Amino acid sequence: MTFSLIANPDKYSVEEPIRQVLEWCRAEGVSVFVSETLAGHYPEMSDHKSVNILEEEQKCVDSCDVVIAIGGDGTILHTAQLVRKKQTPVLGINTGKLGFMANIQPENIEYCLRQVIDENYSLDSRTFLKAELPGGKRYDALNEFLFTKKDTSSMITLHADYDGVFINNYWADGLIVSTPTGSTAYNLSAGGPIIMPNTPVMVLTPINPHTLTTRPLVLPSGKPLRIRSLNSSEHTLFTYDGMSHQVESDLNVTISQSEYSIHLIQLPGQNYFETLRNKLMWGLDRRKS
Repeated sequence: MTFSLIANPDKYSVEEPIRQVLEWCRAEGVSVFVSETLAGHYPEMSDHKSVNILEEEQKCVDSCDVVIAIGGDGTILHTAQLVRKKQTPVLGINTGKLGFMANIQPENIEYCLRQVIDENYSLDSRTFLKAELPGGKRYDALNEFLFTKKDTSSMITLHADYDGVFINNYWADGLIVSTPTGSTAYNLSAGGPIIMPNTPVMVLTPINPHTLTTRPLVLPSGKPLRIRSLNSSEHTLFTYDGMSHQVESDLNVTISQSEYSIHLIQLPGQNYFETLRNKLMWGLDRRKS
């Protein structure tokens, strides 16, 4: 079995976990692929016989059996774009804050790597949504598509229809179209519901709507949701998983289920509800000493 290592080298918190992974792989004789960019921040990598340095992250991901992503959920989102076509399993080691997808803690690295080598794990598949724009442009998101106001203090107006049927004109600061995986991200902060992964739905959540009775809407993801801006493109920002798309004309986006997914490694004893309890501190009574 071979690994590739994905991390943001500008984050100080990844330094020690990276060294732990490399030392373990050297001791066990496991090959690791790393990009030139990552290796450039850690010159000692060139001294590891187990390390293979390739030009790009994509080549590393395409060359391995398992991807180890060290960081927070932002790193997982970045990794998801790299693996979505090949669907290489991903082990997420959390050095961020909540870490809903990167939920392995650094103190458990050696145990977790042993479980992976022994193939003692299951795969938690998370599906993407796709957004199609006029002209053939397409984007895939694991968390959400976001439509927000830009360069204006005024609200924007967004027209939404589902499977050709008009839903509403949203007058708000923006709209979130979330996957089940992304339901615990910005969607949750904006008052949207938590959706269990692999539920075939998407969530349409307005951000600070002018009409207080406007509430989040859960829709089957098998049919198209179309979002169209009724404002000038210069006032509307469209992003997918935190990455911006330059809108060159009036914004018109069609969103539906993607054929892509990411396979997250889940170790024995791990499950989604345990993650929710731990990350959201469900059942924790701070009144107790």
